[in-house]
Amino acid sequence: MAAQSREERRAKVIEVLNTAREMELHAIYQYMNQHYGLDDMDYGELAKNIKLVAIDEMRHAEMFAERIKELGGEPVAASSQKVQRGQEVGTIFTHDSKLEDDTIDTYNQFLQVCRDNGDSITAKLFEQIIDEEQEHLNYFDDVGDHIKELGSTYLARIAGTPASTGGYTRGFTAEGGGE
Repeated sequence: MAAQSREERRAKVIEVLNTAREMELHAIYQYMNQHYGLDDMDYGELAKNIKLVAIDEMRHAEMFAERIKELGGEPVAASSQKVQRGQEVGTIFTHDSKLEDDTIDTYNQFLQVCRDNGDSITAKLFEQIIDEEQEHLNYFDDVGDHIKELGSTYLARIAGTPASTGGYTRGFTAEGGGE
């Protein structure tokens, strides 16, 4: 069996980067839709944090696009899935936990593709983003657990809180997560 050429190995890395970019674009659309819904339901603190997570996802999508361009590829511009609209507050965080968990699992597989194809730079990029996705997962799990265990008591505490993130924001992870 002939060894793969550098171009063939690079094409495999570009393929997983574009799939990851599609996943990030979906997360952006999903989380911004949830942000608007939670803000409309007057759960400002939850809306604000989901918006900050969406901003992290925007940064991830851009990082993937920049790496794709560095490798000579063309970044995709479409989402991988349809947005779930009109979710109840009680289901949003369980849904998002699953989305993040699936993303982490997939990105770990993509990380291995990068290693198998000799691209340590893209592997490091996936490692960094996996760490940030884990922070998102932890936050979504925590909120989902609070809603499940405390229900309306927890939600009443958050009702009426501000949703504004102010002017420019650095995103959820850059702001220190849910701390």
